Amino acid sequence: MAKYVILFDWTEQGIRNYRDSPGRVDAARGELGKLGIAIEHIYWTLGPHDVVGVIDAPDDETLTKALLALGAQGNVRTTTMRAFDQEEFSGLL
Repeated sequence: MAKYVILFDWTEQGIRNYRDSPGRVDAARGELGKLGIAIEHIYWTLGPHDVVGVIDAPDDETLTKALLALGAQGNVRTTTMRAFDQEEFSGLL
């Protein structure tokens, strides 16, 4: 499984419905799980991004498909970063 750090930014629609955010994460866990994607951690944050997630996915294509569907719901826009732990990074060297 590949690990990703995802920065979520609420859209105008998303901020209007910010109180629904925890429930949207719960719903996403179920839907993403069907694709083999696991939400490892979610943090609501202060600063330039509204939410940060650490997510495991089988591959880039599966995660891209899921994030496109998520973005189409209109609540968030995402920035995705592939993450490597120390062992993985050492293996790349």
